[in-house]
Amino acid sequence: MWNQTKLTETLDIKFPIIQAGMAGGVTTSEIVASVSNAGALGSLGAGYMDPKEMQTLIQDIKQKTKHPFAVNVFVPETPKHNPEQIEKANKLLQPFLNDLAIKANDGEVPRVFEQQIDKIIEEQVPICSFTFGIPSKPVIDKLKEHHILLVGTATTVKEAILNEEAGMDAVVAQGSEAGGHRGTFDRPFENSMIGTMSLVPQTVDHVSIPVIAAGGIMDARGVIAALMLGAQGVQMGTAFVTSEESGAKKQHKEAITTSTEDATTVTTTFSGKPARGIDNQFIQEMRQHENILPDYPIQNTLTKGIRKAAAEQNKPHYMSLWAGQSPLLSQKTSATDLLLSIIKDTEVILTTFNNDS
Repeated sequence: MWNQTKLTETLDIKFPIIQAGMAGGVTTSEIVASVSNAGALGSLGAGYMDPKEMQTLIQDIKQKTKHPFAVNVFVPETPKHNPEQIEKANKLLQPFLNDLAIKANDGEVPRVFEQQIDKIIEEQVPICSFTFGIPSKPVIDKLKEHHILLVGTATTVKEAILNEEAGMDAVVAQGSEAGGHRGTFDRPFENSMIGTMSLVPQTVDHVSIPVIAAGGIMDARGVIAALMLGAQGVQMGTAFVTSEESGAKKQHKEAITTSTEDATTVTTTFSGKPARGIDNQFIQEMRQHENILPDYPIQNTLTKGIRKAAAEQNKPHYMSLWAGQSPLLSQKTSATDLLLSIIKDTEVILTTFNNDS
């Protein structure tokens, strides 16, 4: 059976489909629970969350589902806080701040990773996934002591190997088609923009843990293709952004459903870290300054108010509209119906293929 893989066995799920843990409010407790209740794996994107807020949402998810779910956190990065660089960045951002009638901030970034890990353990979350690197050995050992399964992210074969060596139970192979932030941590992102179709089989051949394909997968055809390439499952992000349960802003959903395959670009202008999103005025005007902007997460903090106010004032041209390269395959439906259609279509395609052969 196509849905019985090493990944489904490891994570104790029925179907090898993971809803990506997209941070920034997209992954509500409703969408996480809906996906898990449908037999796949829902994921809470907790990267930016205050630990108490994260704990409240975890408790809400546990009230809505008795099935496994994951919490995704960001491995912390600590760039030097350079007041002069921050002042220059805020000057570049001033026209946007003025247009939105909001004030600049100082770029201070709260450290929450350790407290997030403590809450994940306290709430007995079954699965913890990581983006932006590999956590320290003490953190990994601490989570494993509490029997929490760990999923890492890789954009190259070497990064996947590093994840396995560190003790991850599975790894997401994030192809260059994927929306949102790049998970690259071992080398410059420009050298790690490998497409899903190339990345997955090469990764499968070099690690023994389950490989999860991500990037451009939106429907049954993508699921089947990933499995044929040797993946044990898929992770889908953009496909769920437009779902009814998604917490994405309406402008974000509309931008995806009305977009085309050539509309996205990779930019560091919003956060200081490369991310794929729909090209807009903010990206275009800030692109020439990318090399002097603060690194993630400082730049992300500087633009947080702009992104929030832009959504409130219906100015999507200033919003970070993260999306992968398959927006023409997006659907306006519930997360449950999306999953059910993918499962049904997968079985139909495979049955037809087997009968024809």
